[in-house]
Amino acid sequence: MGSIVATGLRALAESGVPVYFLHGNRDFLLGERFATISGMQLLPESVVVELTGQPVLLLHGDTLCTSDIEYQMFRAQVRDPAWQARTLALPLEQRRALAGQLREHSRQTTQQKASDITDVNRDAVDRIMRQHGVRRLIHGHTHRPALHEWMLDSQPMRRAVLGDWYKQGSVLCWDAAGWQLEPLTLSDA
Repeated sequence: MGSIVATGLRALAESGVPVYFLHGNRDFLLGERFATISGMQLLPESVVVELTGQPVLLLHGDTLCTSDIEYQMFRAQVRDPAWQARTLALPLEQRRALAGQLREHSRQTTQQKASDITDVNRDAVDRIMRQHGVRRLIHGHTHRPALHEWMLDSQPMRRAVLGDWYKQGSVLCWDAAGWQLEPLTLSDA
């Protein structure tokens, strides 16, 4: 599967479309080797880009779920370079089994948690937007697609949350007229 994805991404990049990758909570082991093969550029954990003349912070979003202490501890563990090196040294079958176990554990524990614990913490959102000096933020992770607006330090803020890609995707369309979050129905192919 990885080689099919890498080939498709490489073709897209070679056609002149820039391809960027922002790590999420399930693909944190994807590294420079895959990025080189696929022709994409890895982005840092958070990055400010300019869209329609405005600075916009992009990040996965899991770092904003600070009320989910169990997840934050797990995240610290799997982002540790020593843990990653040990994991990548395992045979492929063991890594696949571990990934399956981690996904199942995540599914079970998430179902048992209140939605306010698994959603972003508003103070964390405000803090990171102040830290990066932005009024716009785009993230995923929570799988609660929506557009949020609020005031912070007497300034209007906007946050776009992208949906997951299991049964339906979402795309943020943004032009001079504003933001629009559009659902995409995924084919069964």
